[in-house]
Amino acid sequence: MSAGPTGFLAFAEVALDRTQERLADTDRDAMAMVLLLHRVTSAVVYDLESSVHRPAGWSWSAFRLLFTLWVAGPQDPSRAADLAGMSRAAVSSLAKTLGAAGLLDRTPDPVDRRSVRLAVSQAGRARVEAAFAVHNRREVEWANLLDADELATLNRLLSKLAGAAQDAGWVSRRH
Repeated sequence: MSAGPTGFLAFAEVALDRTQERLADTDRDAMAMVLLLHRVTSAVVYDLESSVHRPAGWSWSAFRLLFTLWVAGPQDPSRAADLAGMSRAAVSSLAKTLGAAGLLDRTPDPVDRRSVRLAVSQAGRARVEAAFAVHNRREVEWANLLDADELATLNRLLSKLAGAAQDAGWVSRRH
């Protein structure tokens, strides 16, 4: 039997070996794709949160919501949740916190006065743009681990997976 895992990312190889030993019909390539995507994504998110977003004074979730609204413009909470890949409850909670910090504006919806529209405030916009500049520099460091052809291939393949999952209806709504 192979040695125990030596770290979060190294665990994937051990998991692949041991799973195949115990369940011989396992599709190793499919398992490797999902396990490695998940583990690398988790590592990147943790790195960005700890090196960029926590020092900026907010969580990864707060950045995701503010970035989503910065890109998409004002949204109702359900649409913001959908676009950010978050639950409606998480958006509601974050909106209160970010609103109290002056980073997000909550205004009555002009069509449905019972609802609100969420938008990045002027102060929030400045903070998102400053944080994203640092965030993007860190993204470049991750991307530079690949050569230009590898990066283009990875981006093409990830886009293909994302499109196929969306078309198949596998991307669930979280609200």
